[in-house]
Amino acid sequence: MLPLSFSRRRGLALGLSVVLTSLLPGLAAAETALAPEVSGLAAEQPGAPHTKPNPAAIAALPAGFAFVTPGKFTVAVSAFAPPIATHAVDGETVIGADPEIARLIGEALGLELELVTVAWPDWPLGVSSGKYDAVISNVGVTEERKLKYDFATYRQGLHGFYVAKDSPIQSIAEPKDIAGLKIVTGSGTIQERILLEWNRQNAGAGLAPAELLFFDDDAAETLAVLSGRADANFNPNGTQAWNSAITGKTRRVGTVNAGWPLNADVGVVTKKDSGLAPAVVIALNGIFAEGAYARVLERWGLGEEAIAESRLNPPGLPKF
Repeated sequence: MLPLSFSRRRGLALGLSVVLTSLLPGLAAAETALAPEVSGLAAEQPGAPHTKPNPAAIAALPAGFAFVTPGKFTVAVSAFAPPIATHAVDGETVIGADPEIARLIGEALGLELELVTVAWPDWPLGVSSGKYDAVISNVGVTEERKLKYDFATYRQGLHGFYVAKDSPIQSIAEPKDIAGLKIVTGSGTIQERILLEWNRQNAGAGLAPAELLFFDDDAAETLAVLSGRADANFNPNGTQAWNSAITGKTRRVGTVNAGWPLNADVGVVTKKDSGLAPAVVIALNGIFAEGAYARVLERWGLGEEAIAESRLNPPGLPKF
């Protein structure tokens, strides 16, 4: 995920939304096509699942717990790209899998959802200062982040290697596979840290390092791969799978879990020791059990990233 300004991201997302909406009829045959009830990138999503208040989750909130706004679940999200989160064609409404998960958690806690759109670099300070109750924005669990925040997991953290459809590269699965390649990734992200560690291991084995390339937006990243300026793009799998299904010009040649060399998930981020995270875990597990969770992921083509249960602060990306 790239640390762009809110205004830049919003403009990029809106432009991409218009293009993608015009192409949605062709998604039916794609592997990651949206479920039939998804209304493209329209502001209204009438098929989105809902849930009821979960008494166990509500009871798990600390006595006297104060939400940022009484009666509301205030959640920060970076609307960086579909299908995870993006602006609808109206330029205002935020839609996607993460906003729908956020709404389900809010409903389970008996609260109305209030989404706050933020630039990626701004969420840590916002959580720590109590500006919002939680962040639900494809944030992977890391051991370093767990020192400052609590996590309630809700999806696998998968990053994908995508190449041009006619690329000779067939598989990228381990450090030696990136030796000498030019790889697009996000600055300051988990995926960059993984690539840097792979480069370190390759250097120790006498292999050439990969050259890491950074761009300002998703369109520029894709263009770099299609033009041959880069050999592959290593970024969140869900957004690249969407782009691949829409354009038919890229293909996946490998995935790496965000916790490499271990497994780690994406989590709802809350302020450390605030007491909110345990209640969110209970809310999520209730949503999992009733099937609303699975319907959200399938709607947005993220079914392969489902997890069996939400966990509180599980192991994350280790410190290298």
